[in-house]
Amino acid sequence: MSETAFYILLSLAEPRHGYGIVKHVEDISNSRLRLGSGTVYGTLTKMQKDGIITVFADEERKTVYEVTDLGRTLITAEISRLEELHDNAQKYRRFFGENKSM
Repeated sequence: MSETAFYILLSLAEPRHGYGIVKHVEDISNSRLRLGSGTVYGTLTKMQKDGIITVFADEERKTVYEVTDLGRTLITAEISRLEELHDNAQKYRRFFGENKSM
């Protein structure tokens, strides 16, 4: 799963519209990720086609999205994968620390 897709799904822990997703991703990534609308809506469209998200509500000029059961399964598996990656990175960190010569 791409980092963009991961953060979009995380932001859908509660139903949100596109701009809400952009702002939430920016907030939880400490402004490291600033997603463009084309990226967000392209990813949302693909996720919707793949059954990962669905339209929660169509409000005036805003489409609100939510995660499906399949999406919850996928994000849970991705979180587990990233936890393993983090744990292994921590184990080997001392071998690749800043003080090591190249």
